[in-house]
Amino acid sequence: MILEQKEVMNFFEENDVKFIRLAFSDVFSVQKNISIMPSEMKRAMTTGIHIESISVEGADSGRRTDLYLFPDLTTATLLPWRPQSGRVARFFCDIKYADGTPYELDCRHMLRKTVRQLLNSGISCTVGAECEFYLFKTDENGENTSVPFDNGTYLDAEPRDKGQNVRREICLTLENMGVSPESSQHEVGPGQNEIDFRHSDPLTSADNVITLKSVVETIAAQNGLYATFQPKPLPKHAGNGFHINLIPYKINETDKNIKDSFIAGILHHCAEMTAFLNPSSESYLRLGEHNAPSYVSWAAENFGQLIRVPETTGGRRNTIELRSPDSCANPYIAYTLLLMAGFEGVEKELELPEPTNFNLFGADAKRLAALSRLPRTFDEAIETAKLSKFIHRIIPEQLIDIYENRNMHNR
Repeated sequence: MILEQKEVMNFFEENDVKFIRLAFSDVFSVQKNISIMPSEMKRAMTTGIHIESISVEGADSGRRTDLYLFPDLTTATLLPWRPQSGRVARFFCDIKYADGTPYELDCRHMLRKTVRQLLNSGISCTVGAECEFYLFKTDENGENTSVPFDNGTYLDAEPRDKGQNVRREICLTLENMGVSPESSQHEVGPGQNEIDFRHSDPLTSADNVITLKSVVETIAAQNGLYATFQPKPLPKHAGNGFHINLIPYKINETDKNIKDSFIAGILHHCAEMTAFLNPSSESYLRLGEHNAPSYVSWAAENFGQLIRVPETTGGRRNTIELRSPDSCANPYIAYTLLLMAGFEGVEKELELPEPTNFNLFGADAKRLAALSRLPRTFDEAIETAKLSKFIHRIIPEQLIDIYENRNMHNR
């Protein structure tokens, strides 16, 4: 980790770095980058490297189009899959206008600002992510197919789990980049896999998710496979979830329980946030099937719930597991909204409703009628977001429009 500018050139020289990737994510969490030589790094740190937003999907082209990337020196890492001679380093970047003003659609900046707001109010929160993806075969021309790499099921081992060596390579690559996966496994669907991360601060966690997607797609391609994080790649099988685990706490008041009111805040605003937690029409083919929730509910252990509060060793129930997001969600936006919803719950001392201690997938209509539903389509979700005062306080108006317009164009 590099913390000061003076360390940068030494880092490059010691590691024979010849190319630097300045990376950022668009509003749909697709990683973008521009490459520079080490001789340009000083300029990048002082005045930024110019890009044109008009060609970036989801950028607000109606306003100023000249933007500048400023590398976050704490995010330095080497790309292990690139040559060892003449190596490639990567930095995540802040996006600014020429006058130094943060770009409104820089979602990484949005999350950083939210974390700072909570810290100033004496609240902190760690985040752990569980990311699911499918591995598919490619044809003789290297084109993607919809044929799963294997027919394994939940927690299968070799030989049914053919993805084990690929996951191992992914995890070792992540470790070489300074990212520590907690576990990996075969998931429920054929060719479906999951990699989980340890809890960390929200910005690091979101960066790790973006890094994971890049590594998974790269390592899969190197093995002649196609990896996808799409919410529902196979109609009859489980979708790709992006389960988000949160542990909120009061700084210097570790004995004060704010978990219940934090959950209450998320439950209160979850329908309004759904367009950003489940940001495509395909997302709504996943919800309500294979333990993916469709109702606003919580319980301690039931997997069909929107929020689960699992018991850990020693009987503690500190973790809040949100199970509705899918792997297409932008982690910076998702974390921003969840932190602000939980924060509002704490600030207003919202009371946690009674748990839904029954299996939602086997419940009768009368029981289910007493519960609120998540939006059933993206159109319903974006309309709910557009009517939400909570969303408008946090998400820029143009970002809401961008999400709506993209879905309309993809119909």
